[in-house]
Amino acid sequence: MSFTIVEPAPARLNRSELAVPGSNYRFIEKAADSAADVIFLDLEDAVAPDDKAQARRNIVKALNEIDFGKRVVSLRINGLDTHYMYRDVVEVIEQGGERLDLIMIPKVGTGADVYAVDMLVTQVEDAVGREKRIGFELIIETALGMANIDEIAAASARNESLHFGVADYAASTRARTTAIGGPNPLYGVLTDAPEGASGSGGARDFHWGDMWHYAIARMVVAARANGLRPVDGPFGDIRDAEGYTAQANRAAVLGCEGKWAIHPSQIELANRLFSPSEAEVGKAQRIIEAMAQAKKEGKGAVTLDGRLIDIASIRQAEVLVDKARQIAATD
Repeated sequence: MSFTIVEPAPARLNRSELAVPGSNYRFIEKAADSAADVIFLDLEDAVAPDDKAQARRNIVKALNEIDFGKRVVSLRINGLDTHYMYRDVVEVIEQGGERLDLIMIPKVGTGADVYAVDMLVTQVEDAVGREKRIGFELIIETALGMANIDEIAAASARNESLHFGVADYAASTRARTTAIGGPNPLYGVLTDAPEGASGSGGARDFHWGDMWHYAIARMVVAARANGLRPVDGPFGDIRDAEGYTAQANRAAVLGCEGKWAIHPSQIELANRLFSPSEAEVGKAQRIIEAMAQAKKEGKGAVTLDGRLIDIASIRQAEVLVDKARQIAATD
C-alpha cells in the first residue's frame, strides 16, 4: 500500500438513488415509503423556472414533516451559473432542520465550484447552529468536469460520491445520441473479413460496444482514489428493465456502488443488482476463513477451490461481507 492513506467517505448504502421532483409533494411522500437507499429531492432539471420557489417550500415542508426512515436524503440544487442556487442552499438549510444528509451539485466543472458551495453551506450551517454536517454528491456531466475530475473529487472534505450524468455529458461532448444512457447501434466494430475475401464479399460480424465505458471507468478511478462512492446515473427507458439491468451490471463490474432510479420501478432492480448474492457472500466468508487459517500456519497465500488466494483476496472478500452487513442492518 502507498504511504498515502485514503480516508473513505461515511459508509452509506448507495445501491439505488431515486430522483424526485421537488415540485410534486405527493411524489416526495411516496418516495419516503419506497425501498430506495438514497432519495434526492430535485430543484434543478425536473423543476420548471416558475416552480422553483414552490419546490423549495415543498422540500422544506417535507424535511420537517415526512418520516424518511433510514433513507438518506439529498437535495439537488441548481447550477452555479444560475441565480437559483444560493437560495436553494440558504432556504433549505435555514428552514429544513437537521434531516437533510447530502447536497447534490450538478454540472461540476472545476474544484472551485465545489469550494464555492462548501463555503456557502458552511456559513449557513454555522449561522443556524446545525449539528449534522451536510455531505456532497457531485455530478460529472460535462467535458470540463471530466477533464478536472481528480481535482473535483479532492476539492472538499464534504465530498462523498461522484455520479455520472450521461445525458448532459452526451450534450457537452456532442455525442451522436439522444438517448439517456444505454448503447448506440452505431458504436461498434466489424470483425475482419474472412481470409481470401476482399471488399464486401465476405460475411463479417458487427459487435456493439459500450460508448460510456471510458467515462464510467474514469469516474470510478477518481472516486476510489479519493475515498468516494462512484454511482452510475440515469437510464431513460423506464419500460426496458433488461436494458437497465445490463447497464447496471456493467457499472457494478467496473466498481460502481449503485445507480439512479428515475422511476420507482427501477428501485428494486438497482437494489438487487448492486447487492452481493448469498453465494458471493458465502464464498467471501470462506476466503476470509481460509486466509485466517493460512496466517496461523505462517503462509501468505493458499488455494481454495483450486484458485490461489492471498492478502488481496481478503480485501476483496471483506468489501463484499461489509456490504452484506450494511444491507442486513438496513433491511
